[in-house]
Amino acid sequence: MELTLLGTGAPEGLPRPDCPCAACATALGPDARAATAALVDGSLLLDLTPGAAFAAARAGRSLGGVRQVLLSHPHDGPPVEVPAGVPQPGRVPDGRELALLTGHRVRAVAMDAPGTGYAVTGPDGQRLLYLPPGGAPAGLEEGSGSGEAYDMVLADVVGRPDALARLRSAGAVGPTTDVVAVHLDHDVPPGAELRRRLAAAGARAVPDGTRLTVGVYEDVPDVPRRTLVLGGARSGKSVEAERRLAAFPDVVYVATGGTRGGDTEWAERVAAHRDRRPGSWRTVETCDLVPLLKDDGPPLLVDCLSLWLTDAMDSVGAWDDAEWTDGGQRALRERVRELTEAVRTARRVVVAVSNEVGSGIVPATASGRRYRDELGRLNAGFGAECEQVVLVVAGQAVVLRG
Repeated sequence: MELTLLGTGAPEGLPRPDCPCAACATALGPDARAATAALVDGSLLLDLTPGAAFAAARAGRSLGGVRQVLLSHPHDGPPVEVPAGVPQPGRVPDGRELALLTGHRVRAVAMDAPGTGYAVTGPDGQRLLYLPPGGAPAGLEEGSGSGEAYDMVLADVVGRPDALARLRSAGAVGPTTDVVAVHLDHDVPPGAELRRRLAAAGARAVPDGTRLTVGVYEDVPDVPRRTLVLGGARSGKSVEAERRLAAFPDVVYVATGGTRGGDTEWAERVAAHRDRRPGSWRTVETCDLVPLLKDDGPPLLVDCLSLWLTDAMDSVGAWDDAEWTDGGQRALRERVRELTEAVRTARRVVVAVSNEVGSGIVPATASGRRYRDELGRLNAGFGAECEQVVLVVAGQAVVLRG
């Protein structure tokens, strides 16, 4: 089954008309995208968009053989002109299945937002799932092929990463599924930043006009098994870490800060973090990280290592000079060594957050300087065991490694 992407952008395209934002200003050349439309084997058109005939011609294709046009979402604005010889577009009721004369079968998939997804099975059995912008599948467990992975998925990965998480949870996206991001809007600057975010979700983007063969494995970057996210206060490091796992189900969120009974400001911070996380994630409040790293299981998000270090220094009496000299330093280094060894042998996906404080003011107290130094050593040791290390500055992730 051959697929030609006539467009890969949001319904308004990229750049958006008259939009002055930075993402639109840099969406030039191959990063400029028309509204998403997909031509399947030259006979099935998923979404009819302005200029579709010209887009097909630029890709070396023709709409002359199209026998069915299906729309996936409501179209705002003026009606789109239907090219001569192309059937009138329509939408299929949820759950209904069409059998085309070309040998393709199309089933309409219910969504949790206005729109319709389409599961297409080719004459030779290849399976493609096409989702509308801003939508995620609803009711996957009910006769939707749950447990059987699609060969290719076209979805709004940036806008609805949880859609990919649902598909993974249902077994509809597996290790060999080619996930291609479409409906790309100006939420993420195009180029390197877009590729980095998609790679973290196990997905990729392609330029308009690209031809893809459904069922042929593509070399999509593997999701890093271990990632360390560094940053200063309010830099966006926790948001960056959470974003990296938003496309995965059943994430275990490890909160190392505790509850701090009576501290209302801390409770507000904890609540803000909790409200931002997907409902399918499970929260564990602990500083005992080594057993979690040694166990198999779903992805692990640790937030954060700096609070883990505070707890570890408390436990060895590191704040007292005499205790620090009399075995405290040695005990702390041993705990850090156990942690980094557990990271080195971890089999599950791990994303850890830590503060970067070494570039700030030199602390006025010996204990403050001790904490700063030990955190620097911890970050360096932990980062050495990670495939990817990023530093978040002013909300922007700078890749240091990987």
